Parts: sequence; C-alpha cells; structure tokens
Amino acid sequence: MKTWKLVSGIISIVLSVFVVFQSMMAGLANALEESGQSSGSAGLVVSICMLCGGIVSIVSRKNNSKGTKIALIILFGLATFTGFVLAGNYSDLYIWSFWCLINTILAIISLRKGIRN
Repeated sequence: MKTWKLVSGIISIVLSVFVVFQSMMAGLANALEESGQSSGSAGLVVSICMLCGGIVSIVSRKNNSKGTKIALIILFGLATFTGFVLAGNYSDLYIWSFWCLINTILAIISLRKGIRN
C-alpha cells in the first residue's frame, strides 16, 4: 500500500490543479448564465479535498496508523460525495469524483487490512 499512497497522492495533487481551473471556468459559466447552479463551488471543494488527501497520502505512506487512513477516507469521501451530488452542468466533476471514490475504497481496504493484521 505504500506505493499506492505515493502514486495516488501525486496524481491527486496534479489533478487538483486541473480541477481548480475547470471549477473556476464552470463557476464563471454559471455566473454568466445566471443558472443558479453551484457546480463551480463544488469543484473547488473537490479540488481542495483532493489536494489535502494527496498531501496526507504522500506524508503518511510510511506511517501505518489508523488515523491517517481514516483521514484519507474522510477527505476523499467528502470529495466524492460533494462531486457526485453537486456536479450540475460541470460534467467533468463526475470523473474527478470517481477518482476520489477509487481512493476512498482503497483507503477502506487498507484500513480493514491493517485491522486484520
């Protein structure tokens, strides 16, 4: 799981940069269209959670404590929930939320594996 934490952390940090810029454009489009949707703001929340989750993942790759695994589950789970619920017209947010869902599932598996050992 050390390799997974490093790779997913790096990918999450890189993807969070793309999500920030896409979210700004989606928020601008929502404001110009006066659609009343909040998909741009939801994208910013997802990108912040992805960035924080990526940092925690990289920093805790050698640490085998339950606390860091639970933190990853909370961060990526919050990003997943926010992205899927508030995507609106920002359809790329479903892709980024799916990536966070994969990270959440793998963190749960890592936690369960750690409890069993």
